[in-house]
Amino acid sequence: MKPLSPADQLFLWLEKRQQPMHVAGLQLFKFPEDAGPRYIRDLVEHLRSFKEPESPFNQRLVSRFGQYFWEKDEQFDLEHHFRHRALPKPGRIRELLAYVSAAHSNLMDRQRPMWEVHLIEGVQGRRFALYSKVHHCMFDGIAAMRMSSRALSTDVNTRDVPPIWAMPRVRRAPAGLPSPVDMASGLARFTGSLGKQVATMPRVMAEIAKVSRKSQRDPNFVSFFQAPPSILNGPITGSRRFAAQSYPMERFQRIAKAFNATLNDVVLAICGSALRNYLISQQALPDAPLISMVPVSLRRDDSSEGNQIAMILANLGTHIADPAHRIEVVRASVKEAKERYKAMSPAEILNYTALMMAPAGINLMTGLASGLRAFNVIISNVPGPKEPLYWNGARLMGQYPVSIPIDQVALNITLTSYVDQLEFGLTACRRTLPSMQRLLDYLEYGLDELEIACGQR
Repeated sequence: MKPLSPADQLFLWLEKRQQPMHVAGLQLFKFPEDAGPRYIRDLVEHLRSFKEPESPFNQRLVSRFGQYFWEKDEQFDLEHHFRHRALPKPGRIRELLAYVSAAHSNLMDRQRPMWEVHLIEGVQGRRFALYSKVHHCMFDGIAAMRMSSRALSTDVNTRDVPPIWAMPRVRRAPAGLPSPVDMASGLARFTGSLGKQVATMPRVMAEIAKVSRKSQRDPNFVSFFQAPPSILNGPITGSRRFAAQSYPMERFQRIAKAFNATLNDVVLAICGSALRNYLISQQALPDAPLISMVPVSLRRDDSSEGNQIAMILANLGTHIADPAHRIEVVRASVKEAKERYKAMSPAEILNYTALMMAPAGINLMTGLASGLRAFNVIISNVPGPKEPLYWNGARLMGQYPVSIPIDQVALNITLTSYVDQLEFGLTACRRTLPSMQRLLDYLEYGLDELEIACGQR
């Protein structure tokens, strides 16, 4: 038996009925040109022939004296893990998203290997979908995405590909962008090695003091715990709603060039616009701007350490009606946070981030710090494949992250790039955020208004 690491066990301890701790992805495929009427049936039979999964897909949890271990499931039942479903007619994207919303609401059975793959047929336009989910104690979001991508090929003629559960194991992917709950494991690592961090604290505390002073002079500056109360930050239930949409990346790039901003600045500004309009529709827009927690990559050109990952707090400008003004506030907020990190060492960045996110981590683990709110929403942008991919001859048309809302943070917006598209996946508590799917319309409106503001339309 192999013991789980403390970080992996944390995801099991955090799990509650209202807070499932699995991550997932939705992949949308178009039938091959030569597909006959038996294409899906033959594909399902092919996948069902792989009844003996490779590690870790054959591992189930056992608990001994409070410690979780992985052991081989000697009664593995493929029918439980691989499911073939058909959408009710007319098979619109609406029905597909409703299916994913319901499937993502369900807790996973801890007596079995904690993964599922759903092949969903009956999508309009000669399309079908795969919804794949794994518990966070098995894979983080980046590792899960890379694992699912192993079955894809750049060659349309590649057929008879084994499913992901039958592929030989590869080493766990290195850390990428943090998941919504990585802040809690980061806090655990921080407190567990506190003695090694003391030397960084004078610089970290000096930065915290500087941030506090600046926040008193600049109302658009993001300091600690200034995120306003919002309906996004209420208690959640276990019921989920998932919404997804693809947008041409070129539209974002043109806006970024016009405003001398980054692609991620544009994404944040458009999300700010969408959240502003959604909250107005719910008569719940706070006077103060919403704050987003944003994982970012920080490259040090003069360092051999390469890319660095940190979490910043970004002002989404939801209190501003003018889109041009809003994107300037967002851009300045992100730039200031990046400049601060450039002047800090990797250890100082780690400890600064841990202290900044500590109340969120404490609240996630205990629920005792709900009054100290560092952010209202999580927005992550994960780079994806740059060339078209195929699965058993079917072209991948889009792939959408399905993530984890957490208690007091009821909305997670995760997007990834694919070829020339940006793929948005919005996951929320169905009850806390009613009619959340309207955010898709508001995202389009936010994109339109920025194009008008910079003379693109």
